Amino acid sequence: MKELVRTNDPVLISWLTAALGEASIYAVVLDTHTAILEGSVAAIQRRVMVADDDFVRASRILADAEAGGERDGDDNAEA
Repeated sequence: MKELVRTNDPVLISWLTAALGEASIYAVVLDTHTAILEGSVAAIQRRVMVADDDFVRASRILADAEAGGERDGDDNAEA
C-alpha cells in the first residue's frame, strides 16, 4: 500500500474515501484511533492509503479535486 495523503482534515478524508469508492478504489485510513486518543492537539495526522496498483488513479482523483477547488476559490474571489 502507498500513502495518498496525510492530513488532520476530517472533511477531506471523508470526501476522498467517498470519491475513491466511486472509482472502485479501496482506501484504508490509518492512525484514526491514535489521532482520537491524542485529542485536539492535531499532532497525529491520519493517512489515507491505497493499493500500489491504484495509486496513480487515486493521485489523479486527488489532483483533479485540488485543481477544481482552486478554480472555485478563484471564482469566489472575483464575485
